[in-house]
Parts: sequence; C-alpha cells; structure tokens
Amino acid sequence: MGDFTVRPLRSDEDRAATDLFRRALHVKEMTDEEWSAISSSRQPDRGLGAFDPELIGTVRSFDSEMTLPGGGTVPLAAVSLVGVRADRVRRGVLTALMRAQFEDFAARGFPAAMLHASEGAIYGRFGYGIGARGKSIEIDRHRARFRPEVPAGGEISLLDLESTVEQWPSLFDAIPRTRPGMIARSPYLWPGYEREVRRATTPVTTAVHRGPDGVDGYVTYTVERAHFGDPSLLKIHSFHYAGPDAFAGLWRYLLSVDLVDHITAQKRPLDEPVELLFTDPRHVAVQKIQDEGWLRLVDVPTMLRARSYRGEPVVIEVTDPFLERNSGRYRLSGDGAVRTTDPADLEMHADTLSMLYLGGWRASDLAVAGRVRATGETALERADLLFGTRVAPWCGTFF
Repeated sequence: MGDFTVRPLRSDEDRAATDLFRRALHVKEMTDEEWSAISSSRQPDRGLGAFDPELIGTVRSFDSEMTLPGGGTVPLAAVSLVGVRADRVRRGVLTALMRAQFEDFAARGFPAAMLHASEGAIYGRFGYGIGARGKSIEIDRHRARFRPEVPAGGEISLLDLESTVEQWPSLFDAIPRTRPGMIARSPYLWPGYEREVRRATTPVTTAVHRGPDGVDGYVTYTVERAHFGDPSLLKIHSFHYAGPDAFAGLWRYLLSVDLVDHITAQKRPLDEPVELLFTDPRHVAVQKIQDEGWLRLVDVPTMLRARSYRGEPVVIEVTDPFLERNSGRYRLSGDGAVRTTDPADLEMHADTLSMLYLGGWRASDLAVAGRVRATGETALERADLLFGTRVAPWCGTFF
C-alpha cells in the first residue's frame, strides 16, 4: 500500500486538501477571496487525508439522506472532493482512503454512499455502480409548439440573483423528493452553488411556479450569446417540480422568453417526458445520456431491508471483495429481504447490485452484459419485477 498514513483532516488543512483536489482535476488553486466564499461549505469532521508525510490524497463527504424505491429514506453519505496527487497515483492511496471512509460511514450508521465520478473506470472496484442516469436535451424554441391538452400551469414569478441565492434552500425543500435516488441538500452545499451563480457572465433568473397550494416548482437559468444577432442559448441550471401543472407551467414560461433560440438542460431524468409536451416531439433532441449518480451499498443487509419489492421471491448471491461482510446470499420478496443459505438464483458483484438497487437497470439487461449470472429459469424475470420502480431513479443534486 506504500509508506503513508490516512487520518482525519484538521480544519486548518481543508484549504490544502481543496487545492490538491483541484490540481488533480487540472483546475487552478483557489484565491483567498474564493476560499473565503466557500470555506463554510466543508462539513466538519468529514474529510480524510493521506500523508507521506505531506498531503498526497484526500476525500470528503457530507451527511444527507436518500429517497428509496417504494418511499422512505435512509441516511446517505455524499462523497466529494476525491483526489490523489499526480505523483502518487496507482500506489494504493485511493484504495486506502476509500476503505477508511467506508469504515467511518459504517461506524456512524450510514448504510449507503453516493458520488459523481470524474472518470467512469475508477469507482467500480470499490463497489460503486451507476445507480441513476440522466439525459441532456436541447429544444428548438422557435419550432416547438405545445399540444392543446398540455396543462396551462399556474402563476409564475421571477427572482433576480440576490433573491435566488436567498430563497434557493426553501424552494428546494418545498418540492417533494419522490424519485428513488433523490437526496436532501445539506446546508454545506449552498455556498458552493452561490459561488457558481455569482460567477455567471449573464443574468441569473429563477422562475417560481405557484399552484393552488403554493410553491410547487422552480427553474433557474441563464441566457448566453456571443453578440447581438448571434443565436442565443437558454441554459437550465436547476429544474424541480411537484407535479404535471408545475412541469408544464414552467416549460410554457421557458418557451415564452424572448430573444432565445435554443434551450438546453443537462442530466434530466431519463423518463421525463419533455418531448410529449409538443406537437412534434423531434423538436426535443437528446444530446447524450450520462451517469448521474454512483451508488455504493456500504451495508448491504440494511439497504436490502430498507427498500420495498413486488413480485415472486428470488435469491441473490453478492460478492463484495472490498467489504467482505456484505458477501452472502439474500432472499428478496414482497415481504422484504433476509440472509439465507438457499441456493442462489442470481449471482453478482457489489457494484452490480448498486446498479440494480434504485431500479435504474433491469437484471435481464445486466445479464446480457455479463454483469449478472442467472442459475434459475425464471430468475431474471422475477428480479426485473422485484427491483422495478414506477419512475426512473435520479439524484438531481450535484455535489
């Protein structure tokens, strides 16, 4: 593993850890002014560092909770700022940091972790899997026309930058987190969001939708173009809503904004039916589909018991070489999940179970890719139903 130690970061080491992370991503170190603006976004006692004897690697997290399939929530550790100094990579530093962080999560009663991966090949070996995906879309504003049955929506009011920063937390908390994988936003996230919108080179606007019961949706956006007369782009930065009226009402507003040619939104839920609002769905182009949230079941027995299932039972065998205590067989049914010694119907590694857990992938599709091995004749069909969810999973929060 190399001659280094892993220990909790002191508060006076947070800036050095942040700079190390930024250098790992080829981003300039922070100025004093920038650090002053976001230093309060580091939750105390959630950072780890690897030292040799200088700081050579770091990882952080903040406390949250995640919505589960079938409702309910579990404590979630949201992992961020993962970096290893370029001259110390591939020497076991990241492995040691991950192991220490998982042990910390287990000790504090956090059965799951989530992160956004800078590279897709890194985290599978630590048991993370793509739990949620998102689609990036672009709309031709001049050609898109609403279908006649699309709801009219409610009242729209606009907030400027200062009001957006002030009201963002309450707006977000006003919208129910109904999709599997959605997380609560820690107070430590908002300073970073504020810094990003204050760096915008064009005005930041938030449109708030109000229905009969009050606020039920909002969208934050900027409009960009190089010169007057050039094509302009409305970029959606945040879009949350509680139901069909708010969804349609906010889109009606966005398409009414003048001096806009195209509208883009990044990493939206895979099943969000934007194209069905319009007479010609081809005016909404899907640009790409990306991983949107990497999930790790730190405590597999607890997480399997926490969510709901429907359908006939299936026994899965999980292999978890990084956290051996999770390895074993589990019987899943409409009555819940229990450890068992019964023969396995399906076999998989921990990262694959993380992909199945929120309902974002079907067991039968993962079997085609060689990620699941079926030993029972109808096991894949049963597993597809057991793990299936009404709506696609989505985190909806970048951290």
